[in-house]
Amino acid sequence: MDAVEDIKGRLSIEDVISRYVELKRAGRNFRGLSPFNNEKTPSFMVSPEKQIWHDFSSGKGGNMFSFVMEMEGVDFRGALELLARQAGVDLTQYQSSRDGQRGKQKERLFEALELATKFYQIHFSKNQKALEYILKTRRFSKETALLFRIGYSPSGGDLLTKFLLGKGFTLQELKLAGLTTQRYKQPNDMFRGRIMIPLMDPFGRVIGFTARQLAEDPSGVSTPKYINTPATLLYDKSRHIYGLHLAKEAIRQVGYAVVAEGNLDVIASHQAGIKQVVATAGTALTEPHLKLLARLTHDIRIAFDQDEAGLRATERTIPIAGKMDISLSILTISAGKDPDELIKKDPKAWQKVIDAPQYALDWLIKRYQQVLDITSAEGKRKFSDILLKVVRDLPDSVEQDHYVVRLSKMIGVSADSLRKKLTGQTSNERKIPLRKVPTPAVLDAIKTEALKTQNHLLALCLMKPELRSHLESITPKMLAEKPAQDTLTFINKHPDYVWDNKKATPTKLRTVQEFWNILLLLYEQLYQGLEIVELHYEAARLQARLIEQYVNIQKTMLANAMRNANESKTKKLLIQAKALDALLKNTQGECK
Repeated sequence: MDAVEDIKGRLSIEDVISRYVELKRAGRNFRGLSPFNNEKTPSFMVSPEKQIWHDFSSGKGGNMFSFVMEMEGVDFRGALELLARQAGVDLTQYQSSRDGQRGKQKERLFEALELATKFYQIHFSKNQKALEYILKTRRFSKETALLFRIGYSPSGGDLLTKFLLGKGFTLQELKLAGLTTQRYKQPNDMFRGRIMIPLMDPFGRVIGFTARQLAEDPSGVSTPKYINTPATLLYDKSRHIYGLHLAKEAIRQVGYAVVAEGNLDVIASHQAGIKQVVATAGTALTEPHLKLLARLTHDIRIAFDQDEAGLRATERTIPIAGKMDISLSILTISAGKDPDELIKKDPKAWQKVIDAPQYALDWLIKRYQQVLDITSAEGKRKFSDILLKVVRDLPDSVEQDHYVVRLSKMIGVSADSLRKKLTGQTSNERKIPLRKVPTPAVLDAIKTEALKTQNHLLALCLMKPELRSHLESITPKMLAEKPAQDTLTFINKHPDYVWDNKKATPTKLRTVQEFWNILLLLYEQLYQGLEIVELHYEAARLQARLIEQYVNIQKTMLANAMRNANESKTKKLLIQAKALDALLKNTQGECK
């Protein structure tokens, strides 16, 4: 038995999902409101018998692992680790000796950091200066301090080190956890005399600390106000998002994430009831940061400090987000305040700032309008160089043209000149017009509908062999997922095969067993009991709809590719587009 099967054997899917969705019994299944859409009529189904779930409103479905991946915004490994902890499964038993040793080592570091957090919390409760700073100066409540597990590192040189050594940890483990350092050949605590803010992974496990200076060094030595845990097996500041474990549910509900610069900004915002706020622990937003947030939302709003470092960090994020189809906007707080300061003065004012985001490209235009002299030739060149790099990555050509026209008016040059610069054309090249491309949100909606159409058609044809003639025009490349493609290939090779999920599954089908269970659930909920004539009409409709959706998606991708293609490449892309038009026309003719 492998780790996945062991976890499935110990956990029921309805218990896992009920942690996130209120489920009610509906015959053999459970039903609830979709966690992915705001709906009033339940369309979310869980089958304990098949150990699967399916959301009819979005077309999503799968097992307990895929559900946790969706809800927690983590990859399969993250879902595996979370469910293993819930099930009491030791994953190191299923790893190679080297990987297992590394896994056990990481678990030891987690344990050391958890004990360190409790140690700091106890010392925080006993230190009057630390309490006054957090409760009076920062105005955080006791509940907030407990929620974020704020602590205090005593100023003694090795109190934490001695405490953890006494708990059975080795000095090497404490060094690997970033808790101990070597000074003058003696082990000492990494953090001393500081407010301790635990850094946690998306599941709430402590992976490191941000430590804020509480008082000046009595020796007079200048020390940094903030220091972080160094890079460890658990902590990588280029990937860690502070507060995500507490913010992810709010981000999913409101549909956007706010990224502040400081940890205390996040804490203040949560205390004010605005919980969709996270931070990057003093570093710029990186691609790994954005990928992690994009699992929860594509609407990201930056609220970095308005100093030069904050402005540069904001600017560096814009082209990265553009390449990832993320809708990036900037939040500006007047008078140079940071969120924490603003919240102390008026929490409602912070919400007003969040509700008035400035699109990132508009913000960038305004910034360089102030920095450069756009009346000079050199200023116009630099201004257009900087802005057109970002405009080129916009996914919609209408939006591209809007900014080309706007920039041309601002610097007093023709829009055609900027268009040529945008597409990299010389004056002798034939101009290839920019084509309108749906926004990422629209394209995602088209793909979601295509996924639902695909599954409905396969559900009918899997359960009713007499409907399989409606798959003749469907090819594997038209289907969005490998299980769906494998299913189509198998049906084409075995047109008379009748599936019975109560019998043992042939070896060649085991890779699609779970997907077929989802299709069976779909069939039972939507089509069971209908006359075969009705099912033929429905299968024909779904076949035509699936081909139409496939053509729309492919033509969208071709149009996107044409945006910056040269003339030769464009001709090849146009030939592909014509072939798609012919496919759609033939399908429509067959359905008449």
